[in-house]
Amino acid sequence: MSEQYVQVAVPVPMRQLFTYQVPEELQTPPIKIGERVAVSFGARKVIAIVIAITDKCDIDSKIKPISQRLNDSFHLSDFLVNYLKLCATYYHHPIGDVFQQALPKLLRQVKKVDLQPPMVWQSAELIENEQKEQLAKVETKAPKQFALFQLIAKHHGISWAELRTLGYSKAQLNALVAKDLIKQVKHRPGQFSWQDSKLTQENKQVLSTEQALIVAAINQSLDRFSCHLIDGVTGSGKTEVYLQAMENVLANHQQVLVIVPEIGLTPQTLLRFEQRFSVPISLHHSNLNDTERLDTWLSAQQGSAAIVIGTRSAIFSPLHKLGMIIVDEEHDSSLKQQDSFRYHGRDIAILRARQTNIPIILGSATPSFESLQNALSGKYQYHQLRKRAGKSNKAKITLIDVAQQQMEFGLSGTLKHEIKQTLARGEQALIFLNRRGYAPAINCQECHWLSDCQRCDKPYTYHQKQQLLICHHCGSQKRVPKQCPKCGSVRIAPVGQGTEQLEQRIGEIFPDVSVVRIDRDSTRKKGELTKLLQEITDKKHQLLIGTQMLAKGHHFPDVTLVAVLDGDGALFSFDFRASEQMAQLLIQVAGRAGRASKPGKVLVQTSYPDHPLLQDLVHNGYQHFAKQALAERKQAMLPPFSYQALFRAEANYPSYPEKFLRLLTELTFTNCQFAGPVPAAMEKKAGKFRYHLILQAKSRKDLHIAIFQLLAAIPNNEWQSKVRWSLDIDPIDLNW
Repeated sequence: MSEQYVQVAVPVPMRQLFTYQVPEELQTPPIKIGERVAVSFGARKVIAIVIAITDKCDIDSKIKPISQRLNDSFHLSDFLVNYLKLCATYYHHPIGDVFQQALPKLLRQVKKVDLQPPMVWQSAELIENEQKEQLAKVETKAPKQFALFQLIAKHHGISWAELRTLGYSKAQLNALVAKDLIKQVKHRPGQFSWQDSKLTQENKQVLSTEQALIVAAINQSLDRFSCHLIDGVTGSGKTEVYLQAMENVLANHQQVLVIVPEIGLTPQTLLRFEQRFSVPISLHHSNLNDTERLDTWLSAQQGSAAIVIGTRSAIFSPLHKLGMIIVDEEHDSSLKQQDSFRYHGRDIAILRARQTNIPIILGSATPSFESLQNALSGKYQYHQLRKRAGKSNKAKITLIDVAQQQMEFGLSGTLKHEIKQTLARGEQALIFLNRRGYAPAINCQECHWLSDCQRCDKPYTYHQKQQLLICHHCGSQKRVPKQCPKCGSVRIAPVGQGTEQLEQRIGEIFPDVSVVRIDRDSTRKKGELTKLLQEITDKKHQLLIGTQMLAKGHHFPDVTLVAVLDGDGALFSFDFRASEQMAQLLIQVAGRAGRASKPGKVLVQTSYPDHPLLQDLVHNGYQHFAKQALAERKQAMLPPFSYQALFRAEANYPSYPEKFLRLLTELTFTNCQFAGPVPAAMEKKAGKFRYHLILQAKSRKDLHIAIFQLLAAIPNNEWQSKVRWSLDIDPIDLNW
């Protein structure tokens, strides 16, 4: 046998491939690109991915052999290998780490995967009269169990992950098992194949003229790459457009990938898709366990999953028959990974659609300025939905000047009056406060001591229920002091208001009303978010309090009043994107009101009712605001009219990161500019001092040429061993 070498991507923070020899005994069967192999790296044995195969090696030193070939079916296709190499090149990220992102956790381990066929639930054959009587009793006495039975009966095999996501419990499953109405069987996946019977026509809506034109335009481009931006007001029926655009793709035996920004949007998306298509649907998000994630990966690879619904990392799913990608809420910042491999889910979804030569649909009521500019310039096909679906009308936004109001617990008199009227009509009200916890800080009312986190130079947030002070930046916790550590006074009180305190105070103002709070603290338990959202839909709660978790994409037909308590957060920010993000959040929150036939109302409490940004949003809408802001960005030559990269550096001493980044600015580039280095918005976090440096260019090509030169210079930077640094291409958050 001849000598053989492979270049592999190893999961280490180095921007290079590593060469290993393939021993003769491991050369049969022939090794493939994309194959998983075990290699020794230092003292560890790790899983690496084969990127290139050669029979020559120019390295003089001794080459290590690969330890073993795993010889299983979990290899990456040539397409995925090339796609991931492109992603690593664009984001200038260590290639081994990029390939790790594309594998479920169980496939990153050297030990053999014990693969059992996934279990699914099916309805039992109702032969016995006793079973039929049991089902009749369930229908009348346990409607939730009956709904679960109907769902299982319709799908001929549905996983526990899907049922859990839809809000069903193990107790409901066990109750149906005890009555011999359902059974659990091993799922034997086969290639997905379409039959017309898999489409449910009952809930298929008649499209409006606007919707029909969009579906027709998408259907005309199913055989080639095209990017469609659907700019539709909240409640305008974007999901119905997705569903009807998917029909021809599924009918052609192809797969569809649907990206949603957060897990919270997965249940309602899954429900709509389950109701329309009786096809295998797989889920991909962080609430799944390792085995469930591997099941999704395999069902995508084997072609048994017709639809994959997931958060941003689902874009790496090995779908070999992919026919369409849909990115819902494409503006959402959750689509951008903020640590390690800092990719943007929307951008690499567009790259994947281009490489696969298929259409991609981006949907939003508040498109990102980048997508909007691409649509206005003709790069994307631009579709608008200006009217809400059905009989619902767009809610009117009204500003409340808090300086002119008598306030109680952060609520103005006008707002309390509107809430009372809404509740009297039997409708629901949503109160939005983007600050979790009981209070943002506690202080001493004698000497004005403030409970600062020493590791972050930011106040601890007070959580009353746990009786803890928690830093939301580094996660450190401590007990609430009985006395002021500075002067010994016992007059310690909370400062400001968070959702936990608002929930308590609202309960005092409206004692006969059920109040529910939805934020990261109240939804920590698995399945809790789905359960609470279902309770809201079932009208078990009349007053809803929440952070931005409640603002995105949810459909609450009985919510007719939305109140925003603090609308001033981003009016005076240093970040040029802050006004865009605030406008998006405000419009998204406002979109929760009046989504059914009942008219909606939106009240925004502000100390600056005459601020031009708020006035423009209220009177002219997001479209007009966005076009004005784009004109300003163009004059200032800011993204999307230029391109940026952000170098971040942190160290134990404040001078180190500043000196490290200062040396980078000594390199000069004709078509690029530096801004900084400057301290980060929060200079100290988790005991580290942080600085950043922005590199900006008029063209992507110039930016990437400069980055290559900067990365080449970093090993010679005398401060690089004293700092921890990272690179973010196309950053969207300077407030790290």
